[in-house]
Amino acid sequence: MILKLTPEQAANEHEIKRAMERETHGKVRSFRIIKKSIDARGRSISVLLNVEPADNPLKYENSFEYKDVTNRPEVIIVGSGPAGLFCALRLIELNIKPIILERGKEILSRKQDIALQNRNEAFDEESNYCFGQGGAGTFSDGKLYTRSKKRGNNQRIFEIFHAHGAQDEILYEAHPHIGTDRLPEVIRRMCNTITEYGGEIRYNSRAEELIVKDGNIKGVKISGGEICECNRVVLATGHSARDVYMMLDKAGIAIEAKGFALGVRVEHPQKLIDSIQYHKMDTKYLPSASYQLVTQVDGRGVYSFCMCPGGHIVPASTEKEHTVVNGMSSSQRNSPFANSGIVVEIHPEDLPEKYQKYGALAGLIFRDDIEHTAFVNNGGGIQNAPAQRIGDFVKGKVSFDLPQCSYLPGIVSSPLHFWLPDIISKRLQQGFHDFDKKMHGFLTNEALIVGVESRSSSPIRIPRDSETLQHQQVKGLYPAGEGSGYAGGITSSAVDGERIAERIAYEIGL
Repeated sequence: MILKLTPEQAANEHEIKRAMERETHGKVRSFRIIKKSIDARGRSISVLLNVEPADNPLKYENSFEYKDVTNRPEVIIVGSGPAGLFCALRLIELNIKPIILERGKEILSRKQDIALQNRNEAFDEESNYCFGQGGAGTFSDGKLYTRSKKRGNNQRIFEIFHAHGAQDEILYEAHPHIGTDRLPEVIRRMCNTITEYGGEIRYNSRAEELIVKDGNIKGVKISGGEICECNRVVLATGHSARDVYMMLDKAGIAIEAKGFALGVRVEHPQKLIDSIQYHKMDTKYLPSASYQLVTQVDGRGVYSFCMCPGGHIVPASTEKEHTVVNGMSSSQRNSPFANSGIVVEIHPEDLPEKYQKYGALAGLIFRDDIEHTAFVNNGGGIQNAPAQRIGDFVKGKVSFDLPQCSYLPGIVSSPLHFWLPDIISKRLQQGFHDFDKKMHGFLTNEALIVGVESRSSSPIRIPRDSETLQHQQVKGLYPAGEGSGYAGGITSSAVDGERIAERIAYEIGL
């Protein structure tokens, strides 16, 4: 049944039971939440609950039948992000042995490297917010919401996360979210399941070359020179693995340019976003407010991406002398800041002429140049980031001082309006004006922009056959997840990994 309650009622188990009893005209001992969402469109905010009576209201159980695959046919998976991990788990269910090659370190060592990165003391190109056990997903905040409904069972992905320790809420929240404080342990348990049932995960094993003979994949050469032989390889390296695209291009393995997005991360006081979104109402029983914004400027989309209520901004570069930022939230979303990527849609033909000579790599080189420019303008710190008050950015003025920011390594005042390319800066300036019409108060000098948000999507697609999911040129090579250009975000990448596992099982005859 669907209940429409006030936020205070929805926070009280007794009030939920009373509302159910009014609907059923009977006694309700306990209940289970199927779906939960907030309707803040009107002046009065409501919580919508889809609930059902249940014997065990707090017990959400999911079980998956994993098999011992120690001596089963092998598949190499390059990368341990969402696509790689979910591909591996599904292969085990299908009685196939996954061998994951991960360029970075295990979570504990990776945490130590990230701590140094946040203190602006050191940066490891192989162990950071993007590379290491679990990939970029491990230290993201685990946003599971996706608009994609075409490619698989999203709920199954949530259930697998839940079975490995994620909270019950991800099974019914409208915008499920695990939290950066919980996600590393969930990832660690998923990896333990893989190895417990006979799969392998090899860390510090960067893929340096794909071994191809007569159009067939034969294995992967990893750092140190070792060749891991296999006639089925899943390439799930994520869109930050710049060297993988370069490797493919050098080897003559087809890649192609695609549209992508690039911009900045915007940070407001969370109280300001709450006031705007909740119409200045009491927020005691409401979560930190979020937003989704989109507009069109000169024929290109400008939109919010990865909005983090009660979150913080983090360094996300993967190369030295590059500055990249991202955002995340803990499970409680209780930081005093709200941040979001605000990015501009870029088509390959939008790039300046000097990049066109790079062919399929044009967007990647363009992205590199902007990230390096951000580094040059970061004041000289290892992980400092350039920043500007949003009102000053729109007016083309230098910010002579900056408000407090959640970005731990530190920010430096910089004229982003001046050094960002016009195809980005001009559209962002107009986009912020448009957003202020939808959320009055969004365009304020209380807010900051921090640069640059450049990893929201891949500028390259690795072409694959729509039926077999194999590379169009190399048999047995399966591009997967965000890095392949066929997914965006944790859930769609995980679904893509599962689809590839099922296709491999079909071809093996299992």
